[in-house]
Amino acid sequence: MALTGGDVLLERSGDGRVAYLTLSHGRYTVITWEMRGLVADRFAEIDADPDVRVVVVRSDGEHFTSGGDIAGFMEVDPIDFTDLGHNVTAAARSPKPVIAAIDGYCFGVGLELALSCDIRLATPRSQFALPEMNLGMIPGSGGTQRLARLIGLSRAKFHIMTATRIGAQQALDWGLVAGLHDDRAALTAATDELAAKMATFSPIAQRTAKEVLDKGVDGPLYTGIDLERKAYAMLRSSNDFAEGVKAFGEKRKPEFTGR
Repeated sequence: MALTGGDVLLERSGDGRVAYLTLSHGRYTVITWEMRGLVADRFAEIDADPDVRVVVVRSDGEHFTSGGDIAGFMEVDPIDFTDLGHNVTAAARSPKPVIAAIDGYCFGVGLELALSCDIRLATPRSQFALPEMNLGMIPGSGGTQRLARLIGLSRAKFHIMTATRIGAQQALDWGLVAGLHDDRAALTAATDELAAKMATFSPIAQRTAKEVLDKGVDGPLYTGIDLERKAYAMLRSSNDFAEGVKAFGEKRKPEFTGR
């Protein structure tokens, strides 16, 4: 059955602060319907774990992912497409910061998954595309909306409506990715370094920053500023803020607890 197959592996760093989600399904990492559900299941487990502070999404194939299992689409009842994307974009709803480590193809649902992450790092050989137009279809897991917000409406229209790929350097120039690293090994090292750094910050401050940025960017400026102000005031009463100020005065690294 084309809907099944593949896996989304969950591992944790030695100290438990970084969770690694690895897409696993062959050389091209084709994402099946089953894997979509597994992404949601893994994030549910991660979100409930107070020890996890940062999440990394990666692939063990030659490519991050070439996209979804196209043949499997015809096996899905049309009513099941109503909630398409709610599972594979669980990263956007996670209170944890999520980093996508992208090497090679990042197409279709794979790009939609990456777009739902907070930070994307890639390699020079990476390519990005929402090629659904080739199938007489449009992206269905948030791709139209998230890509337009990241690279602008005009660019998004061109790349979605013509199914044209975006190269790595262009993705960097447009802010689609935050950095390019020479190869898979360099990407892994840079991702691990960034995840380790982010894991030292206050979990409550990280969660709040993600929420304020995501919600504020879609509203009027004054609404976003008001949201930021109230979030700042809330964090002012946190133990982590008190610890950060104390550590600054004592010239030492703070020990944040997420409270």
